[in-house]
Amino acid sequence: MSRPGVVNVQVVGRTTVLMVLLLAFLSFSGAHAAAVPAGDFPDGMRFGGLQRTYLVHVPPGLEQPAGLVINLHGAGMTGGAQAAMTNYNAVADQHGFVVAYPEGIDLSWADGRGAAVPDRQGVDDVGFLVAIADRLTKDFGIDPGRVFATGMSAGAFMANRLACSRADVFSAVATVAGTLGSAFPCNPSQPVSVLSIHGTADNVVPFNGGPMVGRGGPSDIVSAPALAQEWRELDGCPAPVEDSPAPSIRRFTAAGCVGGTEVSFVQIDGGGHTWMDASNASGQFFATHGR
Repeated sequence: MSRPGVVNVQVVGRTTVLMVLLLAFLSFSGAHAAAVPAGDFPDGMRFGGLQRTYLVHVPPGLEQPAGLVINLHGAGMTGGAQAAMTNYNAVADQHGFVVAYPEGIDLSWADGRGAAVPDRQGVDDVGFLVAIADRLTKDFGIDPGRVFATGMSAGAFMANRLACSRADVFSAVATVAGTLGSAFPCNPSQPVSVLSIHGTADNVVPFNGGPMVGRGGPSDIVSAPALAQEWRELDGCPAPVEDSPAPSIRRFTAAGCVGGTEVSFVQIDGGGHTWMDASNASGQFFATHGR
């Protein structure tokens, strides 16, 4: 029979060693979790029975992200091409945003028009993009009230769909050269801030709406001014104030909407189907329109 004193010493000694190892493990785990390197890295997940991918950019020296931006490519593009075209990493660095560039199935999105392959196949892109938002807000400790989406063309249609369908997740969206399908029901669960930029000479997504033919096929869409008005009504906005910040640019701003939201519609007279240097404008919009 072991002496009580010896047994106590052995137990205490073993417990101490275990506690030291546990603390070391926890310290290492915490350091590892917080030490996600700044820069660009690929990521992915299995969602809806499909392997989905996206790129992530983390600004250097970031201790507390100011928000998450999901930046959506146009039809026929990739997440990497969207990052290069928009130069959004520089905007993310300036404002302290983590930014994700997801990749659509068949390089397109199930944006609700019924024209793209993922729409016709019933791909749940809304769920996929929400899953990215959930993962990255948890991984980086991002305030859930500061999740945003932007995109061009098909990516803009998809961003509008996110605002209509998951306003509980996305507090603001910024769209370029894209609206909504005419038959798509937009019933946001709460007010959401919207910045919409569209050129009057867009030869792919017509400014005045109606029939269009994109990469996936034909669809019928809401006009850019009509969608801006719909967002103003959905958000309970006052009448917009018009100004002209630059030649050929007309901006219609409805501030003081329900919940402190804002709807800003920017009309580029003569503008075509391009990004129109919207990165800085959307970054500034997101910086001031979280919840």
